[in-house]
Amino acid sequence: MPVLILLSLSHFINDMLQSVIAASYPLLKTELNLTFTQIGAISLVYQLASSVFQPVVGAVYDRHPNPRSIPIGMCFTLTGLLLLAFARPVWLISAAVFLVGIGSATLHPEASRITSLAAGERRGFAQSLFQVGGNLGGSLGPLLVAAVVSVFGRRYIALFCLISLAGILCTRPICTWYGHYLEEARDKPRQRTTAARPPFGPVATAAIISVLSVLIFSKYIYMASLSNYYTFYMMEKFGIRVTTAQICLFVFLFATAAGTLVGGPVGDRIGRKWVIWASILGTAPFSLLLPDAGFYGTIVLSFCSGFMIASAFPAILLYAQELLPSHLGMVSGLFFGFAFGVAGVAAAILGRYADRYGVIAIYRFCCYTPLLGLVAAFLPDLKKRARLSGPSDENPNNSVK
Repeated sequence: MPVLILLSLSHFINDMLQSVIAASYPLLKTELNLTFTQIGAISLVYQLASSVFQPVVGAVYDRHPNPRSIPIGMCFTLTGLLLLAFARPVWLISAAVFLVGIGSATLHPEASRITSLAAGERRGFAQSLFQVGGNLGGSLGPLLVAAVVSVFGRRYIALFCLISLAGILCTRPICTWYGHYLEEARDKPRQRTTAARPPFGPVATAAIISVLSVLIFSKYIYMASLSNYYTFYMMEKFGIRVTTAQICLFVFLFATAAGTLVGGPVGDRIGRKWVIWASILGTAPFSLLLPDAGFYGTIVLSFCSGFMIASAFPAILLYAQELLPSHLGMVSGLFFGFAFGVAGVAAAILGRYADRYGVIAIYRFCCYTPLLGLVAAFLPDLKKRARLSGPSDENPNNSVK
């Protein structure tokens, strides 16, 4: 449990620092006279750096684990934030967000894999605890930007480097525990090389992964519209100040943290499939009503949308890990990376769309994307399959059991 708490704390710090990027977009746009297309391009660079490298990092560390991988990633984040505080050319800002993205690409697959190793039989609870740390950090970042950076100027982003240093220090016990774990694994090679048996063959597994990818696609297109353009939407539609809009963004991001905390444990009890089905498709009523709501109604509906749709990701990730239980890092990196990639591409396309049709039009378009959650009907129930097939003797830690 102490290791799980520290992993959640490291995720909290990482995602708080990552959220500085999106929360700083209004300041960058005003200070440097950027277009929505340029904002979308900067977001694309960040998201692609976060996404493309994640499965690569996960696969490399599956084969060559390194106890210091998490603090190495945080060093990239620290460097990128320091550069972002003072950079003026768009290419230099893109380089800064690229470095921050590399930090995220390193932390997510590694920390998620270590979470699975430390979780025992309560993987849903552990993954939700890990994810909620990130969501809480992501919701706090815009508040700090509103309280400090929006008031005193962009150069005060450099203060977040102190938080990054604190994050590096908090990972030291994790590195120690993971180092001992790897030493024990090297001392017991037979135990180390034993792999869990996948529940399906390669063709069926590939088909199920494709369905999960569609669900990630539907989730993160809608999440991209809310996380990247929500402040602009609230300011344009209701005429509120930047600070008020960032507080509204905090409400939405806090809702995603609450939904994440619920998704994993509920999936442990009733099965991942039903959490995925309920969370993504259950977002649709709230997303369809949001474009026509008033100010307070928009806040309430965005909270409900964030809560429902965020509960899906822990269940999707664990479902995928249970399909390929011997490749935890690669699977974690693949799904974190694909999620970030979809969000980045969607942010760029939506930025172009907003320049042409207005930011309000984004929400009239994206409100239909949660309906893609209907494809969850094609997912098999792994919990039911595990009960029918019985426990596997090959891996006592197999979470499918």
